[in-house]
Amino acid sequence: TMISDNAKIGTGLLALGMTLLFLGMLFMFDSAMLALGDILFLVGLTLTIGPSRTFRFFSRRDRLRGIISFFGGILLVMVRWPVLGMICQLYGLVYLFGQFFPIAAQSMQDTPIIGDILKMPMVEDFFASFGGGNQRRAPV
Repeated sequence: TMISDNAKIGTGLLALGMTLLFLGMLFMFDSAMLALGDILFLVGLTLTIGPSRTFRFFSRRDRLRGIISFFGGILLVMVRWPVLGMICQLYGLVYLFGQFFPIAAQSMQDTPIIGDILKMPMVEDFFASFGGGNQRRAPV
């Protein structure tokens, strides 16, 4: 299937946003870099999966704790409390995308080096603990 231009641009913005978030944490939680990374991440997500799916994803009542934590963390970063903001965002991301971690780990088990690590019982148990156990459904 063809990938739309919006999805391609969105994927690039997602990658740039994640890079800025990583660099912002690396550079002693630089507020400006983290805020720019957050904005690019959200715009990239919206362009990649579409506005309606993004709205549906962030408006589900069963994910309210993660949504509030994630956007509250973004707000804390914007008001220059970057460490607390990133902790809130990390909690929100794990809460929102926790169901996806076991799916990603399962699909990467066939890769050469990473697969051997992911097949270890301790690592399998760790990823199985995310997202409610055996519910294998993508979060979006």
